[in-house]
Amino acid sequence: MTKHIFVTGGVVSSLGKGITAASLGHLLKARGYKVTMQKMDPYLNVDPGTMSPFQHGEVFVTDDGHEGDLDLGHYERFIDESLTRESNFTQGSIYQSLIARERRGDFLGGTVQVIPHVTEAIKERLRRVAEQSGADIVISEIGGTIGDIESQPFIEAARQFKKEKKPGDVLFVHVTLVPYIAAAHEVKTKPTQHSVKELRSIGVQPDFIVCRSDHEISDTVREKIALFCDVAPEEVLACTDASSIYEVPVNLHAQRFDEKVLDLLGLAHREIDLAPLQAFLAASNQCRKRVDVAVVGKYVSLPDAYLSVIEALGHAGVHHGAHVEVHLVDGETLDAASVAEKLEGMDGILVPGGFGKRAFEGKIAAAQYARESKVPFLGICLGLQAAVCEFARNVAGMANATSAEFDPEADYPVVDLMPEQEDVQDKGGTMRLGAYPCRVEPGTKAFAAYGSEVVYERHRHRFEVNNAFRDKLAEAGLVISGISPNGRLVEMIELSDHPWFVASQGHPEFKSRPTRPHPLFCDFVGSAVAHADERG
Repeated sequence: MTKHIFVTGGVVSSLGKGITAASLGHLLKARGYKVTMQKMDPYLNVDPGTMSPFQHGEVFVTDDGHEGDLDLGHYERFIDESLTRESNFTQGSIYQSLIARERRGDFLGGTVQVIPHVTEAIKERLRRVAEQSGADIVISEIGGTIGDIESQPFIEAARQFKKEKKPGDVLFVHVTLVPYIAAAHEVKTKPTQHSVKELRSIGVQPDFIVCRSDHEISDTVREKIALFCDVAPEEVLACTDASSIYEVPVNLHAQRFDEKVLDLLGLAHREIDLAPLQAFLAASNQCRKRVDVAVVGKYVSLPDAYLSVIEALGHAGVHHGAHVEVHLVDGETLDAASVAEKLEGMDGILVPGGFGKRAFEGKIAAAQYARESKVPFLGICLGLQAAVCEFARNVAGMANATSAEFDPEADYPVVDLMPEQEDVQDKGGTMRLGAYPCRVEPGTKAFAAYGSEVVYERHRHRFEVNNAFRDKLAEAGLVISGISPNGRLVEMIELSDHPWFVASQGHPEFKSRPTRPHPLFCDFVGSAVAHADERG
């Protein structure tokens, strides 16, 4: 019988529910249990695919093509499992499915209501992820903050779900803020008390309270929270700010969080193996080198828009014993006149994915600077397309070459819409999404990184390198190092006369793990380290 853990949050958003949930998942998996994770989002968008990264951060893509919440990236990196579309759903998707059923007449003239219909649909998603994953334990994070109108159906569904299960099959973890008031020289428990009171008012008693704070949570504070919130003092955990998110599982393990959870779930204390994580943390603390990498994008005012890219750079840096200092550079501020000044001193340049014309010319300028200055370069998705446009313009003699996405009448649309996308009207969930195979050309930098002729990367785009210009680009020296197995689609490009210049149409950042950095990021950062060493 699958056990279920619900993680809720109180007082304020951005407390770290996702990291807390993922850390618990890591600990339970390290004890030999099969763990999967799920995020329930209360907003009415069907998925975050059409939302601005400024609003929601990056859109994480699963192997099976789901556009999901960025917390799915944390989950995958912490439990080292590939999740599916069943691992994330929104209130919008629940309403969409119910309204479609109502229009078909499935409810036989009955009134469709939040209770029981919406809550039952939510519970069905809980059951489905358990059945399809075959997990011993499902950890489900409920988005939003306790007290929000939007999240109430999810809390109610979770309450009903626990009532339907046997004792010990379901437990609740509540993450809450314990702020430090400088004027009073003490942390305050009242926000936590009110948050738990709000949760209990809708029928849910937390089994554990995880206190987020930038100050130590003393035993006295724990006892006070326990008294007012009807839990035992040992069920109040401290989660103080850490220098790395990967320290959180170790800190929670030191408080026996995983053991206490297993006790309530009636599961055995299997031997735990934290050696891989501890080795990563030890290596991270021993990094003595430093490399500077420019990430040239358009959403740079919100680092979460490039969360997986930044994490993947960090993973690769630890592998090479180097701290990667990420410099987020607004592509709108770059042009031929300013690019050298703004990117001078960088050991590597990365152009990530994105949509829209804004900042595209700046990305092209960054690719040109990297090519001409022999600075290691990694292009991802739109970054590949920018690199192809730059090469076409400045090496292959195709003046003003660009993407048909931005100029449908261009003389040299070296990037064009995929034929199967031409008649697509809806924006949501209609791109080339999910994992696709790529045949890697032996003897290339890409092959040296992967060490394999066939690899799979996750995609999220509508436009591809235009096959009408492939031969001309190749004749000018562009190496097409990866193609789809049927030969129709360019998946990777690189330059042979450059220390390391590689671009991928896929998104390798989604598959990087702390203990298994992605091969492309690994070789890119390794080249950046070599470049830094050469500069002295």
